Amino acid sequence: MIKYIFTFILLVGIAITGWLLSLYNDIRGDIDKVVNYNPPKTTQFFDKDGNLIANIFKKEHRLYVNYDDIPARVVEALVAIEDTHFFEHHGVNPDAISRAMIKNIKAMGYVEGASTLTQQLIKSVVLSREKKLMRKIKEALLAIRLETILTKEEILERYLNQVYFGHSYYGIRTAAQGYFRKDLFELNLKEIAILVGLPKAPSFYDPTKNLKFALTRANQVINRMHTLGWINEEEYKNSINYIPQVYNDTLTKNQAPYIVDYAIKLLHNDIDDIRSGGYRINLTIDLDAQKIAREALTYGYNRIIDRDNKLQKNPINNVIKKGEEKIPVEEGYFVDSLNGALVSIENNTGKILALVGGVDYTESSFNRAVQSKRQPGSAAKPFLYQTALDLGYSPASQLVDIGRTYEYEIDGEEKIWQPKNYGGKFKGIITLRESLIHSRNLATINLVTDVGIGEMYKGLENFGITGMPRDLSITLGSFSISPLDLSKAYSSFSNDGIQVTPYMINSITNSKGDTISFEPQTKYVDSPEQIYLMKTILKDVVQRGTGRRAKVKGLELAGKTGTTNSNVDAWFCGFSPTIQTVVWFGKDNNAPMRRSEGGGTTAAPSFSYFYKKYLEIHPEIQREFEMPDNVKTSYVNGHKEYYTETSPLPKVQMPVINKSSSGEVIEF
Repeated sequence: MIKYIFTFILLVGIAITGWLLSLYNDIRGDIDKVVNYNPPKTTQFFDKDGNLIANIFKKEHRLYVNYDDIPARVVEALVAIEDTHFFEHHGVNPDAISRAMIKNIKAMGYVEGASTLTQQLIKSVVLSREKKLMRKIKEALLAIRLETILTKEEILERYLNQVYFGHSYYGIRTAAQGYFRKDLFELNLKEIAILVGLPKAPSFYDPTKNLKFALTRANQVINRMHTLGWINEEEYKNSINYIPQVYNDTLTKNQAPYIVDYAIKLLHNDIDDIRSGGYRINLTIDLDAQKIAREALTYGYNRIIDRDNKLQKNPINNVIKKGEEKIPVEEGYFVDSLNGALVSIENNTGKILALVGGVDYTESSFNRAVQSKRQPGSAAKPFLYQTALDLGYSPASQLVDIGRTYEYEIDGEEKIWQPKNYGGKFKGIITLRESLIHSRNLATINLVTDVGIGEMYKGLENFGITGMPRDLSITLGSFSISPLDLSKAYSSFSNDGIQVTPYMINSITNSKGDTISFEPQTKYVDSPEQIYLMKTILKDVVQRGTGRRAKVKGLELAGKTGTTNSNVDAWFCGFSPTIQTVVWFGKDNNAPMRRSEGGGTTAAPSFSYFYKKYLEIHPEIQREFEMPDNVKTSYVNGHKEYYTETSPLPKVQMPVINKSSSGEVIEF
């Protein structure tokens, strides 16, 4: 009889073993998901000083951490509460299984599990969370196998990066930064205990919602560590009653959405897993400057609104001018779809310090700094005047500021163009300097006519400006360009003739630690001495010309206003000795603003606001422009003027002051 029983048991054992082997063969491929663990990881953007700008991810917000960077206290706390014999068992814990089975039988249901950390990892990565016998068997088989492939440390690394900590945080590093705004090594014991206690019931123990329960669970962890002798009495007492500060942060923490959107747009073609690859992307952005830029744009926007509110009280002002006709408009017309943009870069590198694509990202994510193509109006004039200077004109050259009538045909129909200066007046004769300072349209048109459309067109192309019409309308900036592209063109002036391409990506580091860095892209446009002639004129634009509202006490600034026909666009493009900024205001629907809303009134105050605030946080920046040694000065009609060999002054017998490294020498 015994023989038959033994044989039966043997056969059953063989059958069970065979079944288990068959089952294992069916599921063993699943273990590769754990061995070759590569979960989706959050990509982080940082500013130039290492400050976090934003987290981006698809579904799971996970900041990966390697085992070597996990503090020992975290491991001890986790093992103490979840799997005390983790470093001793081989994937499953028979003693724990026996205890759990007895309790479950007594309760006539499932009241306690006996999963090791290895089994929990298997369940999280490979299997479902259903409490079924078949899943538990599969889980045990895979856990035993996994422990023959991975070390205990590798298993813990995967577990602590995979497990869900509530509040949409995956992985313990994510949870530490999310709940406590700390890195793992900065956590104290109570904070660690809260975190390792969360996976049991993330929603129930969420410290942002149920802090009392979270603290109770944490104290269970601390008590267990004390019982095991893993912390001393002092650590126990210091931790048991401590209540940490808990934060309820947004997941993305996006402090500069226009910036992040643009950076992703720049990278997504080359990095297809930008939202799940766990990259560290260091940007050129200065978050302090970005904050000031947003404030500056809002400041300018609110000034427009305030002016509109005041003018609405007087019905006679509720008109726009279309040609010679005045058209009445309804209340609110002037602010409907009104918006703006600002781009600020380092002069000598092209690094973008601040970029704001609109007044309110929550209202519109359209990035006007990058995507919007608008006419620059008179902001294009410095490129035309620089071309003239390089062809032998000087700042003291005389221009004719009188009107002309131009006849042309469109589809066989004769047309007449009679351009005018702002205000309708003309000066007759005016110097090149004064013409640009006061943005005289007629003098500019006559200058372009005298130099020739072809020469001016080549000059604009030299500055990288494209898409221009081949007619006199280029004189008034009748081509379309984005604020970012106009920033690139203006860098020729701010960077002494070396044009820099604005860029935002400083370096990219992948999850393996490999880093790619980016360098400035430059192009020679003109000599420093020729550019300095223009710089002196643009300084006068700010000091006594159309850009007077851009002035900042204690800081030399140069720049140019720009206003298009019917006041559709308002610009100020300018720079200090180290930083260049372009500001634009207009309406998204290309409708006119009020006739009073021009570059000097609308955009220049925002420009000034930016530099005033920037100077407060960076008082150390260079305050004055430097004059190249081979730029000369003289006096023409009682006024100091600058010239070079390429751009000589009119022939007058006046004293000449040559500037050299050894000092100033007066010649006659």
